[in-house]
Amino acid sequence: MSFEPEAIEAARKLFAGPVDFLKSAPELRFLPDPVVPEVAFAGRSNVGKSTLLNALTGRNSLARTSNTPGRTQELNFFDVGRPLAFRLVDMPGYGFAKAPKDMVRQWRYLVNDFLRGRQALKRALVLIDSRHGIKDVDREILEMLDKAAVSYRVVLTKADKVKATELAEVTERTATEVRKRPAAHPDILATSSEGGMGIPELRAAVVEAIS
Repeated sequence: MSFEPEAIEAARKLFAGPVDFLKSAPELRFLPDPVVPEVAFAGRSNVGKSTLLNALTGRNSLARTSNTPGRTQELNFFDVGRPLAFRLVDMPGYGFAKAPKDMVRQWRYLVNDFLRGRQALKRALVLIDSRHGIKDVDREILEMLDKAAVSYRVVLTKADKVKATELAEVTERTATEVRKRPAAHPDILATSSEGGMGIPELRAAVVEAIS
């Protein structure tokens, strides 16, 4: 799927404006009031979520990156635009093998309750590593989103780490799988935080989701 140049430029301008960290919510009672549309980012702990958020917003340290995957154990909210246009939500990474069972359970409750009850949430972007494609642990979050009837779109990350033929293959394989899912957007976006590939389109996709 391609976006019109006007849509790409409008999204670029929006993200070039103010983007500020608002707050972290370890529990639902700490959520900000749902006053504007929200777009959430979900992904495995080492999928490059924080790096992608930084690339998306054109800032080096908006979302904290860590050498220890899975450090984000809260819902992190970022305000975009002034006046406030919408919010980005960085969801806790999933699939961290070394995490204690009670932490995993806590993650599941927090994310599940947020997805089911958040009226302001317009779309979730599920990040999948281009080198691996969809794994069983990813399918769990896709099931969760389907059951919660939250519209979501799959975004491939680290697209610069695979050959063009492999990327085309994994994109096609991923698209075939997600098209069978009730809440999934049929188009897949391939991105690279390092090279900037797909970032303008991802910005446009975020703006499209909240429009």
